[in-house]
Amino acid sequence: MRRLIVLLVLLILFGVPWWTLFFWGSDWPTAVQVLGTLGTLAAAGVLLVGMRLGHMQHKDWAARVGDSLLGLVWIVFVWSVLSLVLRLALLGLDEPNRSRIVASAVAITTIALAAWGHYEAMRVPRVKKQTIDIDGLSRDLRIVLITDTHYGPINREKWSRRTIEKVNTLDADVVCHVGDIADGSVLQRRNQAAPLEKVRAKSARVYVTGNHEYFGEAQEWLDHMESLGWDSLHNRHITIDGTLVIAGVDDRTAKGPGHGPDLEKALKNADPDLPVFLLAHQPKQIAQAVGKVDLQVSGHTHGGQIWPFNFLVRIDQPVVHGLSRHGERTQLYTSRGSGFWGPPFRVFAPSEITLLTLRSPQY
Repeated sequence: MRRLIVLLVLLILFGVPWWTLFFWGSDWPTAVQVLGTLGTLAAAGVLLVGMRLGHMQHKDWAARVGDSLLGLVWIVFVWSVLSLVLRLALLGLDEPNRSRIVASAVAITTIALAAWGHYEAMRVPRVKKQTIDIDGLSRDLRIVLITDTHYGPINREKWSRRTIEKVNTLDADVVCHVGDIADGSVLQRRNQAAPLEKVRAKSARVYVTGNHEYFGEAQEWLDHMESLGWDSLHNRHITIDGTLVIAGVDDRTAKGPGHGPDLEKALKNADPDLPVFLLAHQPKQIAQAVGKVDLQVSGHTHGGQIWPFNFLVRIDQPVVHGLSRHGERTQLYTSRGSGFWGPPFRVFAPSEITLLTLRSPQY
């Protein structure tokens, strides 16, 4: 059944662009149609092999190829479907001109969006600023979020270093990494993660696990972040300057002895007179936090990463990005993430380093 589902998905993802670009009334020369068909079949085969070797046998070169093809085919599929609108708008044109214009428009759009999307994925994230009122806060706090760095098959040591350099210009009281630090082990991704040791914060540097840590050895990353001088909030909390309780819980997919989200444990013996700031990787973890914390920060969604995937993300998560309120007390800020997963593209879902200014409404 799993193989049949994969085959059906491949047929749709590759079949719709193949038909749009090379057939459906365009009447291209036979050589073009044959080459297009062979190229489509080859791309589908390379995608399957790349994903299998890359993500099941952990070969980085294969993951780079498979992930890139996955991103490209998603873009061309989406715009092949949307090209139906253009096809209807051109009803007055005779074939094959109408179909050739549509095919050309899809090809040009795909190339343009892929080039722009790759640039957006690989650039240093822009800083997104958000001010949030928190009842009971005795002074303003500057909190910087990075999340979903996904250090992985594409070596981004330079990107990591430049991202941390930007973080260090923000004069943060607290810097948070909200999970999905890497795809792979500490041994594989140590060099990409190394700049995290140089993050500067006046009061604390805190980290929680995301779901991708649990594809490997999450405890290894918790221990490694501690060795870099960060507080790994493995279902526990710290208090900074008698001002704010900062708690963290494991990702909701956490498994293994001693792992699993436990907000009650994380808040045990916390000062009840102080506001609570919670790190939880997935926005849907807000369900357990409502009424118990003042602000939860999350990542995970990537803002959809490649439009219109954000609409599919919204089916699974209560929020895709931005600030939202849940109940009378609790707010949630969801970051689009600082890196990317898999396909090295971001289309209409820009990455971010988030600067949160927390303040009391009375000031």
